[in-house]
Amino acid sequence: MTALEVDTDPGEVGFDPGRLARLDRRLARWVDDGQLPGFLVTVARHGHLVHVGSAGHRDVEAGLPVERDTRWRIYSMTKPITSVAAMMLYEEGAFQLSDPISRWLPEFAETRVYVAGSALRPVTAPQVEPIRVWHLLTHTSGLTYGFHHAHPVDAMYRAAGHEWGTPPGADSAEVCRQWAAVPLVFQPGSEWNYGVSTDVLGRLVEVVSGRPLDEFLESRVFRPLGMTDTSFGLREGDDVDSLARLYAAIPGQPGEAPTRFAPYDTMGAVAHAKPAFLSGGGGLVSTAADYLRFVELLRRGGSYDGGRLLGPRTIALMTRNHLPGNADLETFGRPLFAETPLRGVGFGLGFSMVLDPVRFGVLSSAGDYSWGGAASTAFYVDPVEDVTVGFYTQLLPSSTLPIRNHLRTLVNQALVD
Repeated sequence: MTALEVDTDPGEVGFDPGRLARLDRRLARWVDDGQLPGFLVTVARHGHLVHVGSAGHRDVEAGLPVERDTRWRIYSMTKPITSVAAMMLYEEGAFQLSDPISRWLPEFAETRVYVAGSALRPVTAPQVEPIRVWHLLTHTSGLTYGFHHAHPVDAMYRAAGHEWGTPPGADSAEVCRQWAAVPLVFQPGSEWNYGVSTDVLGRLVEVVSGRPLDEFLESRVFRPLGMTDTSFGLREGDDVDSLARLYAAIPGQPGEAPTRFAPYDTMGAVAHAKPAFLSGGGGLVSTAADYLRFVELLRRGGSYDGGRLLGPRTIALMTRNHLPGNADLETFGRPLFAETPLRGVGFGLGFSMVLDPVRFGVLSSAGDYSWGGAASTAFYVDPVEDVTVGFYTQLLPSSTLPIRNHLRTLVNQALVD
């Protein structure tokens, strides 16, 4: 796949075209109802792109439509890319997954662990277990996000300038030093909590490789895959109008119209240039065509048309559940906002995966793996059906609409072979 052009009739790979058309109709209803500014969706099977759908605008106020080369803030869909980069170094023998990260990031050697108390007067204890590389990949490190508003440590992150962003001018090294000075939410390995783990992993990639994260990704991932429009913020010479405008949901009041949205330019403008902090957990902008190349790399077990980034057994390890006792996120994780259910879903090295479709409660395959971004972008790979799906929009937060569950349902109901 070199461009975002359908190359195969859906019927040739087991899709009913009439049933597949339901996907665009359902997504477009949110646009027509004023709940979603616009979207682009891709569906591929057996490596053939069989459907590209879109509707609405990348900039509603300017009247600019969604186009196939529109660039999107993919936020946490950066995480799988950073995880792949780390595992490339792992395959080269740069570290073991069980290695303490303090070997390369000594600031985390003495990070305390929250036990009780408030954000202003926390009671802490020493680490019993050090933060290891696999804790970063699995989000079991004890690190958190300031925007969760669920724990006193979250408030400590916010007080230090870490909520939806980081302090101005602070680079990856400084940001990690600041996080290391705040207590962990729990002892490493004892629970699952979504947080800045992959950002710290990105810093680890920098230190281990001796290169800034953007340079490592460009030379080792993007260039080999032909991902020419993926970067940390827009690059010099990029057209700002090619980047979709960022919107935030405005909940409707009782008796009023459903959720609407408004521009969120303060946060959106961060992506207009390369930032000081190269966020391995959420800093990339990309296109649907570029990300499709990355997702197809995963589906193919680490290979691409010109070579290989990872071995197939490494991809298999990354997409297995790493939670103790094969637990799901509802059992082992902390109760956080989520667009999709956490029951029946596990977590591996950079991806979530469906453990039990019945418990998950969504038409899906056991073993399908995925992740999404804060602005409602999402992707999944279904190795049972050999399908990949990508969805792109720019609406905060991702829990506003049940898009991700609808994607699986509407794609899978169209499979008839």
